[in-house]
Amino acid sequence: MSAVPAPARRDPFAHLRGFLTGVVSGTTLCAFVVGIIIEYVPLIIAGLGLPVVYGLLLYVAGAPRRARDAAVVPVVALAKIESVRAGGTETGDIPVDFVLTVVPDGAASHRVRITHSVNLVDLPDHRPGGVLVVQYPPDRPWKAKIVERPSPEWERRAAAAVIESAPESSLVHEPPEGCVFGALAVLGFVLGAALVLVLFRVELFAPEEPGRTEETQSSSSSMTTSSSGSATVTVDRSLLGEGELRRAIDSLAAAADISQVITAVVEDRRLTVVFAPTGAQMPRFDLRALAVDRVPPLVRRATATIDVGSPQTWQVTIVPFGTAVSTRVIVTGPDGSGALADGG
Repeated sequence: MSAVPAPARRDPFAHLRGFLTGVVSGTTLCAFVVGIIIEYVPLIIAGLGLPVVYGLLLYVAGAPRRARDAAVVPVVALAKIESVRAGGTETGDIPVDFVLTVVPDGAASHRVRITHSVNLVDLPDHRPGGVLVVQYPPDRPWKAKIVERPSPEWERRAAAAVIESAPESSLVHEPPEGCVFGALAVLGFVLGAALVLVLFRVELFAPEEPGRTEETQSSSSSMTTSSSGSATVTVDRSLLGEGELRRAIDSLAAAADISQVITAVVEDRRLTVVFAPTGAQMPRFDLRALAVDRVPPLVRRATATIDVGSPQTWQVTIVPFGTAVSTRVIVTGPDGSGALADGG
């Protein structure tokens, strides 16, 4: 009698697939983290989209193999139930773990462990010692499946069969990936993460430029702090005062290039701007061209007309909108918050 079915030969591209999976995993994780640190949204989106693209490519690349597998005639054999363990929900179909002794025609019997969904009504028909009909690919016996509706001939054979249990040592299972597969996956993960770090090393590790670090302005009560992606000016007087916002902008212009601003936020005594990342294609504007004389009246109108109880705080957000600049005031009070926009 023949020996237990030999395991399928390892896919020659399995190691390459493991390496590429590691690269994609490392790149995705590092791109997501780096994108958050440097506040670069395209990098975050690219990191999240990479696994989706990779999954689609794997699916397309696996189409020829799936077609070949579908053309292979499966082995049909009788199987004796050695053990049954049910789990899952209390109604409907539940997953049941089977250990079967499979007796293929003209080959040695062997054991296999599978999971099959069985309806609660049919569960009493699947007891240890019972005989079922299974089928599996000739080169992958661990992928056995129970045939729900066997042909009349196989039904008669199952009803009359008496099967001896195969030894536990004959249990077949999918061969492990191996140490090489794991090592290549780890190597790919490290290389993928390193690739992102190298490409964005300037934004992450470059020292701050002179003049962009913390410095004291001419007024002892004013200070400018900045990083590679944003800058803040804090003053000791309200920016709604005459000329105060313009002076804050001028003090910021002395320490940073404010012609590449994508967002500006004005609060009572603080001005914060966010700069466009190097090389990024996104709307931006020159903060020096801002019509600062329109900001105080807009804030006063918002605090007077928006019903939030007694207004406690306000914030002006300025962003480019097409060829114009959009200004929006948010007022917060005991009764909530409201907004007033000025698209000028």
